[in-house]
Amino acid sequence: MPQSQGLLTLNAGSSSLKFAVFDTQALDRRLISGSVERIGLDAARFQIADEMGAEVFFSSGPVKTHEEALEQVLAQLERFATSFQLAAVGHRVAHGGPKCDCSARVTPALKARLNELVYLAPLHLPANIAGINAVEAKLPDLPQIACFDTAFHNGLPDVAQMTGLPRIFNAPELRRYGYHGLSYEYIVAALRADAVEVDRERILVLHLGNGASICAIKGGKSVETTMGFSTVSGLPMGTRSGDIDPGLIDHLMAQGHLDTAGLNDLLYTESGMAGLSGISRNMADLLDSPDQAAKDAIAYFCYHTRRHLVGLTASLGGLDRVIFTGGIGANAPQVRAAICKGLNYLGIGLDFERNQSGYTVISFPNARVTVEARVTDEEAMIARHLRAFSVGSADEQKEAC
Repeated sequence: MPQSQGLLTLNAGSSSLKFAVFDTQALDRRLISGSVERIGLDAARFQIADEMGAEVFFSSGPVKTHEEALEQVLAQLERFATSFQLAAVGHRVAHGGPKCDCSARVTPALKARLNELVYLAPLHLPANIAGINAVEAKLPDLPQIACFDTAFHNGLPDVAQMTGLPRIFNAPELRRYGYHGLSYEYIVAALRADAVEVDRERILVLHLGNGASICAIKGGKSVETTMGFSTVSGLPMGTRSGDIDPGLIDHLMAQGHLDTAGLNDLLYTESGMAGLSGISRNMADLLDSPDQAAKDAIAYFCYHTRRHLVGLTASLGGLDRVIFTGGIGANAPQVRAAICKGLNYLGIGLDFERNQSGYTVISFPNARVTVEARVTDEEAMIARHLRAFSVGSADEQKEAC
């Protein structure tokens, strides 16, 4: 039997690495899939499943960095070399720069550009670049494609791209970008596949995980989002503060409590759920904890997520559908219930049983606003972009955005 041609997708989040190998001829077929979760923690989990979903590899223990996770993944992939032949690799890449509206083939010029953009996504781009370099070192002849998380938001209205800084700072790169674009793109495609009239509905998608944001979608396009210039803005997250009063930052620095490096660590790696709770950045750990600090951190997360949700309805001029996704959004009914509590005036109300029992639609029947919990699939979205480069026309195979 001839080998299947496989498309490898690598999706590096701030604390995880998800990967899958898709059949080039049938993208609904995952030849293998897996993840390394809780990178940087002692209880990291590395698992691989075959196309039937049966676990074929599992390990638990410390995985300190994304580079270490990538080395382990590529080493394990060698075990399956007789099952499929890799045709190309697609990477989720956090940032593509101010004009990026598409995926791009990895070239030396693109790698140089990504290294220049690290300051825009310091938690993510180093891991993304490490993935590209690791594949290049181990499989140098394999084509690589970068799929950018900012691309979905490239068409934000001009007013939504503005920062509020004086015009002397009106450089192309100093703008609001938005992230989690591959997740939002997948959810929009899934809604269309389910015959939802996406182009007519006013939709909020809440991508809630260790990184978290909300996107307001109108006419099938992003019109506003909670993340802006950086991945630290908007909602509170696992280790990121979310929005914080600039005056407080100025005060801390003026009092000598922080220098620039300390500020970066504070906002990106020491705040959010981890900092507020003093226990963990992981929502599942906090939900299981009886500690009051864990309860306070969860309440803070839900309060500010609810506040941003309500605020984004102004950008839409109303609301027809709310979708929870991401690791927390799809899997934590208590968090969904807390976020939606008190929003009946917007037409949002959750059916307790449906919310607890794994239904897609979790709102009351005939509710004015449909509320759903959906699993996102950034790897599937990467695979779709990757196949366009692998088997698409010359016009589809752009060298750069």
